[in-house]
Amino acid sequence: MNRIFGRGKAKGPPPNLTDCIGTVDSRAESIDKKIARLDAELMKYKEQMKKMRDGPSKNMVKQKAMRVLKQKRMYEGQRDQLMQQSFNMEQANYTIQTLKDTKTTVDAMKIGAKEMKKAYKNVKIDQIEDLQDQLEDMMEDASEIQEALSRSYGTPEIDEDDLEAELDALGDELLMDEDTSYLDEASTAPSIPEGVPGEKGTNRDGVLVDEFGLPQIPAT
Repeated sequence: MNRIFGRGKAKGPPPNLTDCIGTVDSRAESIDKKIARLDAELMKYKEQMKKMRDGPSKNMVKQKAMRVLKQKRMYEGQRDQLMQQSFNMEQANYTIQTLKDTKTTVDAMKIGAKEMKKAYKNVKIDQIEDLQDQLEDMMEDASEIQEALSRSYGTPEIDEDDLEAELDALGDELLMDEDTSYLDEASTAPSIPEGVPGEKGTNRDGVLVDEFGLPQIPAT
């Protein structure tokens, strides 16, 4: 059968906007090059016309310049159309890509919502509240245990009035301990002998003393 009817041509991939945009841009660049060549030719004719006098030769050059200018205008129109087509396809391509991104985002959000529902099914609010209550009870039990362990044993009960009286008496004893009257007695004691043994002199009161600092008995 293939020999009779032949085989159908394999279908190529369908066109896409990105390839079409590239093709149109390439055509527009090709036209730009043609316009640049025509501009150079026009400049040449213009320079020739400046150097020529009015007459048939100048008119001939002018006619050539007019034909080149018409071609340039035609190419400029084609280029503008291609640029507009490329712009329209780029806008369409941007819109399509945005819609694809939106669909991808929506699909991801749907999957996330399903996963959240599955996760919430494994979480029981009542169990969490019961767990919190159990933890609170255990903390209270631990506090009671610590309080029981720190309780003192065999300590007699003491009246607070007795404690206050003892505290006041303790203050009086401290004041008595701070009595400095003994220092006065020390200041009135005889002074320490000064000098070396064998020497005589007087004490601070002007009394004649012997070498030991003792008052000397006057000779009769």
